[in-house]
Amino acid sequence: MSFLSKVFGGKKENKAPTTGEAIQQLRETEEMLIKKQEFLEKKIEQEIATAKKNGQKNKRAALQALKRKQRYTKQLQQIDGTLSTIEMQREALEGANTNTAVLTTMKGAADALKAAHKHMDVDDVHDMMDDIAEQQDVAREISDAISNPVAFGHDIDEDELERELEELEQEELDKELLDIGPTADELPEAPKTELPKVPASTSKAKSKKEEEDEDILREMQSWAS
Repeated sequence: MSFLSKVFGGKKENKAPTTGEAIQQLRETEEMLIKKQEFLEKKIEQEIATAKKNGQKNKRAALQALKRKQRYTKQLQQIDGTLSTIEMQREALEGANTNTAVLTTMKGAADALKAAHKHMDVDDVHDMMDDIAEQQDVAREISDAISNPVAFGHDIDEDELERELEELEQEELDKELLDIGPTADELPEAPKTELPKVPASTSKAKSKKEEEDEDILREMQSWAS
């Protein structure tokens, strides 16, 4: 800053707008230029209509209309270029604004993570995990000791138990074989009533059948005894 500026006071620098304010200003400028485009397009149409109307009647007026049409067309082209530049600026600012918001969020998350780990030490965490693993081993050993019947069953001979089981099975099999024949309770009782007397001829004819029945009865009685 020069001496005169210090004495009389120089122009103060304006504070730079935020990205949001700059984006809003660019959008307002875009809207204004678009309206200007629409106005120039209408003027160009009017001048073309004037030139056509006076083409045969008033050549000078027609030429003046075409000159104005060229100026409007040139202004329209300039506005097109300006709009393109403004659009690129706005898109760049919007991208920067997004990046700023993302970075701010990431910084906040990093600060929060740092605060969460402030009172944590990696060595302490490893020691704690080692203690947990050690206590789990102790708990497992205690459970194994409780579930292991130390005073019961370790002095039993498994082979001896197998032999005893085989003997019991053989005894049961022998018993089943002896119980196959009919018992005295299962045999039918001998008839107690006196059989009716039959003629001699009939008794001789049936003597053979009675002998077979008596043989079967004696055999059944022998089984019962």
